[in-house]
Amino acid sequence: MTAAPEDVGRADARRNRMKVLAAASRAFDEHGLDVSLGVIARQAGVGAGTVYRHFPSKEILLEAVLVQQIDDHVDAARRWAARADPVTALFGFLLEVVDTSLGRKHACDALTTETSWPRPSLAASARRFRQALDELLRAAQRAGGVRTDVSADDVAALTVGCATIWAAHRDRNGGTRMVRLTLESLRSPASVTEGRVFRDMPGTLHAAPRCEECGSRLDARSTGRPARYCGATCRQRARRRRLGPATIS
Repeated sequence: MTAAPEDVGRADARRNRMKVLAAASRAFDEHGLDVSLGVIARQAGVGAGTVYRHFPSKEILLEAVLVQQIDDHVDAARRWAARADPVTALFGFLLEVVDTSLGRKHACDALTTETSWPRPSLAASARRFRQALDELLRAAQRAGGVRTDVSADDVAALTVGCATIWAAHRDRNGGTRMVRLTLESLRSPASVTEGRVFRDMPGTLHAAPRCEECGSRLDARSTGRPARYCGATCRQRARRRRLGPATIS
């Protein structure tokens, strides 16, 4: 059965929107918030008109990027809660947040800067994140693995500090060690004496990779070189963009 033209159009629009968001996220990380929409369009492999149809201004695009990044954290919190015990879920989630924040300094700075750009969607996303973090924290506290005198706001502030520590540390392994030592301060005295120092989370501070072209999450490989693209289409598109139209027959 052939899809209706309007369904195909909507699917194409969704794909283009995701490509623009992925390209914008990379561009903000690499070039700062002053990067132009034209540069973002070229990196996304779409026309400038496509960008403007989805995001009439750079401020709206920036907000959409931040919303997606925060909502990705909310999804991660749910995954951790579903697959691990409460204490492991909390610490695994916090390590993943620190990991994915690396390189996002410009976008993260925008969260604490007073500007005139629209914020309704961002505020709703922040509330979802706060609720997800609070649920993980309360479950870990009920399980006896985390101190009861800390709040979700305390944990969020500590996580921001951990991201700063890791980004500032010249040695990646040393930065990882400092982050884990810092997060250990959240453990209850009883759980600390048990010697549970992230023993169930080897390599947690390295988030799941994403396609360099469209930003889709990639499945981790147990052997061989890590994948850079989600499939042949993105791989070929990235190759064309690198070589330029003049060099491709």
